[in-house]
Amino acid sequence: MKSNKKGKKIRLKSVNTALFGYFCLLSVVLVVLVDLAFYIVMSTTLADQARDRVNAVGAEVRQHIAVSTDEMLEKEFLRYGEEGIDLYLFSADGELMLSARTDISQGRIDELFSKTEGLQKGSQTGYRSSGSVNFAVRTERRGEEVILLASCRLGMIANAVGRAQIFILPISVFVILLALLISYLVSQKMTRGFKNMSAQAIELAKGNYSVSFANADYREMAQMSDTLNYVRDEVKKSRDFQRDILANVTHDLKTPLTMIKAYASMIQEISGDNPEKRNKHLQVIIDESDRLAGLVNDVLSISKVNSGLDEINPKVFNLTEYLYGIINKFGYLQESGYNLMVDIDANLYTRADEEKIGQVFYNLLGNAVSYTGEDKTVYISLKKNPDGARIRFSVRDTGKGISEEELPNIWDRYFRGSENHNRPVKGTGLGLNIVKVILVNHAFDFGAESKEGEGSTFWVDFPYISPDPEDDG
Repeated sequence: MKSNKKGKKIRLKSVNTALFGYFCLLSVVLVVLVDLAFYIVMSTTLADQARDRVNAVGAEVRQHIAVSTDEMLEKEFLRYGEEGIDLYLFSADGELMLSARTDISQGRIDELFSKTEGLQKGSQTGYRSSGSVNFAVRTERRGEEVILLASCRLGMIANAVGRAQIFILPISVFVILLALLISYLVSQKMTRGFKNMSAQAIELAKGNYSVSFANADYREMAQMSDTLNYVRDEVKKSRDFQRDILANVTHDLKTPLTMIKAYASMIQEISGDNPEKRNKHLQVIIDESDRLAGLVNDVLSISKVNSGLDEINPKVFNLTEYLYGIINKFGYLQESGYNLMVDIDANLYTRADEEKIGQVFYNLLGNAVSYTGEDKTVYISLKKNPDGARIRFSVRDTGKGISEEELPNIWDRYFRGSENHNRPVKGTGLGLNIVKVILVNHAFDFGAESKEGEGSTFWVDFPYISPDPEDDG
C-alpha cells in the first residue's frame, strides 16, 4: 500500500502480475479470434462448395432426364440424396413428380417450387432459400416441360462446422494453457531484472558501494543499469567528499583553534605585562583567526558557487587595472623578501564577473606565493594573444612542481600533492577548486603546466573586448 498526495491509500500492482495478466488476456483474445475466423472461413467455404456441387449435380442430372427411365432417375436421386443433395422433379404446374425424400412437407414443396416461377424453357437459376442452396432448370421430358430442382441443406454444413469445432476446442484449450505457461515464464524473466536491481539498490542504500547493476537482457533495463551505476558512483563521490570535507575541515579548524587558545593563555599567564611578547602573541592569534575566517569563507564560496546561488553577473571592465589593484594588495609580501615579477599589457578589457575574477586572481596568486621556491619569486603575466581574440593571464612559481600523475587532480577539493602535503602552507585546499568552478561557469579556458623541480604555471584565457565600441563591429 502507498499513499498519494491526498493521503489516500492506493494499492500498487505488481509488474509481474500485470504482465502475466496482459499476456493471458492477449492469448485468450487471439484464440477466440482464431476460432471465430475459422468458423467464418469454414462456413463460407463449405457453403460455396455446396453451391458449386449443387450446380454441377443439377447440370449433370439435367442431361439424363430426357433419356433415363423413372427407375434410373430414382436411383440417381437416391444416390445424390446420400451425398446430401436432394433432387426434385416438378411438372410445369408445380406437381411433385419424383423425389428421393418421403418426409418432405407440402409447405416445403410449395416453397421450393415458388422460387422457380418465371423460368423459361431451357433456362436455369441458382438461389438460396431458408436453410438451403438450390439449383433449378426448366427442361423437357417425354414431350412435357418439367422443372428439375437440386437442393443442399445448409444445416448439414453447420453440423460439419460444429463437428470440426469440437476437434478444435481441445486444441484451443491446449494453446491457451501453453500461452499461460509462456506468459508466466516471460513475465518472470522480464521482472527478474527489476527484482535484482531493486535488491541491489537496497544494498546501495545500506552503504554497500561495491554493488554493480548489470542487466543486458533488454535495452531499457541495460540503460537503467547504466543510470543506477552512475548514481552509485555519484553517491560514492558525495560520501567520500563529505568524509574528506569533515576530516579536512576538522583538521584545519583544530590547529588554529589550538594555537589561539595556547597563545591566549600565554598572554594571560606570561606576556601580559611585556608589550613586545604580548604583541607577538596577539599577532599569532590574529593570523590564526584570519586563517579560520579564510577557511569559512572558502567553504561558503564553494557551496554558493556549486549550488547555483552565486550567479554570474558579467560586465566589461579594464582587466589590466583590476589585476594591478590586486597585485598591490600583495605588496606586503615584499617585506618578507618575495619578488613579484610583472609583465602586463596596458588597457586590456574583458567581459566577466569582476568580483569572481578577483577571487580567481587572489587564489592563483596566493597559491603561487605559498608554493614558490627558495628564491621567493612569482612571475605574473597578462598578455594579448597573437590572434587578438583572447587575453592570457598566467602566474608561475619556482617551487618543487607537481608530478604528471597528480597534475589532473589539483583542481579537486582538498587535494594537496604528496610532495607538498607536509609543507607549512596556509590554505584550505579549496582555492583551486573555487577557481575551477568560477571559470567553468564563465566557460573560460584554463589549465596548469608543471614540471617537477622547476615550478608550476597556471593560466586563464579571457575574451578580449575592445575599449572602442567601433572596433567590435
